[in-house]
Amino acid sequence: MALVPRPATLPESPGQWGGGEPLWKLVPKRDADGRAYADFMMVAPALKRRTPHELAVVARVIQGVLAGFGDQVAFADFNMKLMLLWVSLPCRPGLMFRMVGALRAHVPELKLVAHHHDHGV
Repeated sequence: MALVPRPATLPESPGQWGGGEPLWKLVPKRDADGRAYADFMMVAPALKRRTPHELAVVARVIQGVLAGFGDQVAFADFNMKLMLLWVSLPCRPGLMFRMVGALRAHVPELKLVAHHHDHGV
C-alpha cells in the first residue's frame, strides 16, 4: 500500500508519503492477477481554511483510516493543495462504501465526488 499525500507547505508526515508525479503515472490500474481496481475521489474544500498544523493532523488521520484497511488499499494520494483524496482499491462488494464511511466518520469535511469501477474490463 502506498499512501501519498502531496504537501504544499506542510511538514513531513510519518509513513510512506511522497509525491511529485502526475496521478496517471502513479495510480495502479490492475492487481497482480490482472483484475481492474475501483477508484474513488473525495474533496474537502473546507480544509483550506485550516492551519498547516491542523492539515498535518488531518493528513495523519486519513493515513490512519486507510492504513486500517491494510492491503485493501492499493493506492492513495492526498493532494493538500487541491484538498483532493484519490483511493484505488480491489473490487469487493461493500468495500468502497465502508472505506468512504470510515473516512467521513473521521474527517467529515471529505465529500465523495467521483467513483469508478470497470466491472472486469
